[in-house]
Amino acid sequence: MNWHKRLAACIVGAAVVTLTACGGGSGDTSATPAPSSTQTVAPMTGDTSTTLVAYFSATGSTKRVAEDIATATGGTLFAIEPAEAYTSDDLNYNDADSRVSKEHDDESLRDVKLKTTEVPDWDRYTTVYIGYPIWWGVAAWPVDTFVRANDFSGKTVIPFCTSASSPLGSSASELAKLANGGDWKDGQRFGPSADAADVKAWVKQQS
Repeated sequence: MNWHKRLAACIVGAAVVTLTACGGGSGDTSATPAPSSTQTVAPMTGDTSTTLVAYFSATGSTKRVAEDIATATGGTLFAIEPAEAYTSDDLNYNDADSRVSKEHDDESLRDVKLKTTEVPDWDRYTTVYIGYPIWWGVAAWPVDTFVRANDFSGKTVIPFCTSASSPLGSSASELAKLANGGDWKDGQRFGPSADAADVKAWVKQQS
């Protein structure tokens, strides 16, 4: 009997250890929600970066390219965020009553207020990448607010955009007209599923 009791105890103990190990490695993080998105500057290489990657992203495509650029340059990411975020309904270009459609039809509505236009330690950045989606052939207008609010004097400015089919067009040169100073370079268009290697190769050409 004692032998059988010892064997049963060993089996139970092994089962408990196995279940505990499986539970700890399940990968289910639903009980710990991810932090909500906030207006922050996220340095990729600490406080010594002289490259800023500022971007407005409506659906996430521009954000992914911006992150690839920041990785390739060791730059600092800065999200250009409207005070009133665009919802999926707002971005329904096929709905004449959607927010973007109304803003497109009435240019007075394109002066979009941002959460902030101020970049901490702005003066230390010598190169600024500016990213945006293309809306009706132009840069998404929340970026206009950011460009008008900052002094780009003494900085090299490199635009980039994302779109499914529309070209860069005159979007970069139109932003340059709104800016206070800066040495604005030719921009680059990326597709919504741009490959990180292609982004890196383009960044290398800018140096």
